[in-house]
Amino acid sequence: MDDKYPDQGTEQEAQDLDPERAGQRAPADGDTPAPAGGPPPTGDDRVDAAVAGLSRLAGAPADEHVAVLEEVHGRLRDILGEVSEGTP
Repeated sequence: MDDKYPDQGTEQEAQDLDPERAGQRAPADGDTPAPAGGPPPTGDDRVDAAVAGLSRLAGAPADEHVAVLEEVHGRLRDILGEVSEGTP
């Protein structure tokens, strides 16, 4: 248990809860590594194409991230609306 932050437990406890993240730390220079191979396919080509737009975030300045995220979100929202209406 951490005396300064008792609610957060120990680093070992955190690693035990999420073994995939065990030992992983954020890069010191602030760059976030890209996931290997990208996201898995969803089974819907429209959704996969929309999510692929997130790849534009890599290397883009932070002030451009909002526009990219809003575009992808809009495309996903449109697809969800079509699915809700029963459009194939």
